[in-house]
Amino acid sequence: MKCAGLSFLLKEEVILPCHMHIFSDLLVEPRSKVDRSPGFLLLADGIHPIKTQNSPSEGSVGIIESTEEFRFVERLIPSSRIPTPPRHDGPAPSGWIPPPDTPPLLPYMIRRSRMHNVPVYSDIKHGSQHSTLLRKVEGDIWALNKDVKEFLLGLTGKEPPTQVNEVTGTIRIKGQFDKELKDWLLQKGF
Repeated sequence: MKCAGLSFLLKEEVILPCHMHIFSDLLVEPRSKVDRSPGFLLLADGIHPIKTQNSPSEGSVGIIESTEEFRFVERLIPSSRIPTPPRHDGPAPSGWIPPPDTPPLLPYMIRRSRMHNVPVYSDIKHGSQHSTLLRKVEGDIWALNKDVKEFLLGLTGKEPPTQVNEVTGTIRIKGQFDKELKDWLLQKGF
């Protein structure tokens, strides 16, 4: 049998490098010889069925490709991407609000997190120093900082200190304003 790469033949003998012993529990009933039945190839993007080719000296010549058994393995592999949420109007039962189809016309943009949430987080340092972190800011971060300060000035009556990091695209605000900022950003269209 000829196959390229590292192959895992389920219910077959597998030649594993010494550091690959963690996959040995995937194998059931190891045999002493390698069959000509198809197996699976482990690549960086997942497990794929492999094609096997018999050499003329081994008997019949041909390519055997089986994907029937792969459907059982495929459902065990976790998805590498988070699916896009279904489109609906208004908030979901969980309270999540989908982003609008078109972003607002502002000099800055705030991208959603990979879980499709508004990237505003609460942070506590040294046990008592509360701050709010606004991440994934693109564009004019200083204009967003000015708008955030104006919003919090109207909310609290005083302007909280902020720290702008242009390299990472984050704004740190002194105080715990995560819920208020999330609601404000959702109203602005992010």
